[in-house]
Amino acid sequence: MKTILYKNTKISYSDSGQGNAIVLLHGFLENKKMWQEYVTLFSENYRVVTIDLLGHGESDSLGYVHSMEDNANAVHEVLEHLKIEKAIVAGHSMGGYVALALAELHPDSIRKLVLLNSTSKEDSAEKKLNRTRAIKAVKQNYVSFVSLAVANLFSEDNRTRLAAEIEETKVQALQTPLQGIVASLEGMKIRKDREALLRENLFPVLLVLGKKDPVLNYEENITQIKDTTAELVSFDDGHMSHIENKEELKIVLADFFK
Repeated sequence: MKTILYKNTKISYSDSGQGNAIVLLHGFLENKKMWQEYVTLFSENYRVVTIDLLGHGESDSLGYVHSMEDNANAVHEVLEHLKIEKAIVAGHSMGGYVALALAELHPDSIRKLVLLNSTSKEDSAEKKLNRTRAIKAVKQNYVSFVSLAVANLFSEDNRTRLAAEIEETKVQALQTPLQGIVASLEGMKIRKDREALLRENLFPVLLVLGKKDPVLNYEENITQIKDTTAELVSFDDGHMSHIENKEELKIVLADFFK
């Protein structure tokens, strides 16, 4: 296990291959293992770095709130440690929020940006309320909350077809400590709106969305790239494009990474 310390907190990462750097950031209740197949594929031509965000996987929790900025600075510390000046950064869901924070705090470190089932918009008042409810729910029944949360990320059509994959995702999610879950929910709840960043067109952006995403409203989220040079790829499934649309996503990413 490769680690660095960020604010005296252990951050775990992997580093494979050679060439231009690609950084893959997982989402809420996930960890760097979600990228295994993508690392195998892309490390043939690139240097691929995966990082466990605060309170997830093998990275420790920093406190009671894991802000997107703290996560972004932890990612930047890993890049500095590895002497990577510029990278293509791809973030799934919460990983996309972290990637956007990184782009704002350290714009020179971004070569290209992929928002995978993610958004530059801040939480609506309703979503903030739902995060508060989620914090209460996970404190009351951790296993039930995690199991339900994971199943609800997939489109209804795929819940039977991908039963084995959903089960494995739950197994990984249940390794996330309670503090990591609560601190991340608090951090996502207070995150800034970063739509303006996409309009600045500082680097190529790819937005990948699922039309039946139960978490992010598709129609609402395509508006974030209006009047920008960002590219949009839409799949007919849910929030977990890296699983639900795995083979198509590999082709899309390979094309964008070129």
